[in-house]
Amino acid sequence: MISETRAACSRCGELHTITVRNSINVGENPELKQQVLDGSAFIWECPHCGTLNLIRSQVLYHDPAERLMVWMTGGSEELKSKVQASYGQMEELKDYSLRFVDDTGSLIEKVKIFDAGLDDAVMEMTKYVTKMEMCEKGGTDADTILATPFKFLNLNGADNEITLAYPSEGQMQMLAVGLNVYEDCRNIIARNPAVKDSIKGFATIDAEWVRRFFR
Repeated sequence: MISETRAACSRCGELHTITVRNSINVGENPELKQQVLDGSAFIWECPHCGTLNLIRSQVLYHDPAERLMVWMTGGSEELKSKVQASYGQMEELKDYSLRFVDDTGSLIEKVKIFDAGLDDAVMEMTKYVTKMEMCEKGGTDADTILATPFKFLNLNGADNEITLAYPSEGQMQMLAVGLNVYEDCRNIIARNPAVKDSIKGFATIDAEWVRRFFR
């Protein structure tokens, strides 16, 4: 679904009518997946000064092949409530992974995780375990590490290492995590009914979600 809205350029302040996508179905339009992954689906160029601006809108991402549906809500609790209220009537989504995210970066990360054949809940716990291991090694304040956003980049190499990225001292750092850590986290979640129940329906799976169960 495509619509038009008015937006001001972040640099020159000029107002323009821009085209935004309110929903992205990569089953119907496969070419859009790459545009989501590289972020270009969420960018508009100012005709006046050429500045690239982030499109700030609510978007439903749908990948039928991955059985994945992600609402980028912009933090709107009203939208989340409306979606949650209607979920019980969506029998066709019972085998889907259903997620809420607040921002573009989180949506892109979700797509990357599921595209790699991984589970985002297990990935969030993997990030948490990795942070705790960094805390145990010392050298950095524990509160600082736990507050630092870690992002999944890819799964590659002969040993299928997971690459995470995080900001430190003004630069992005890369960290390789063994797939065995991910599998250990998968087993922990599988043995914890409360954690599994929290993932049913549309759920927000992020660092705050992990800390509700593991401290």
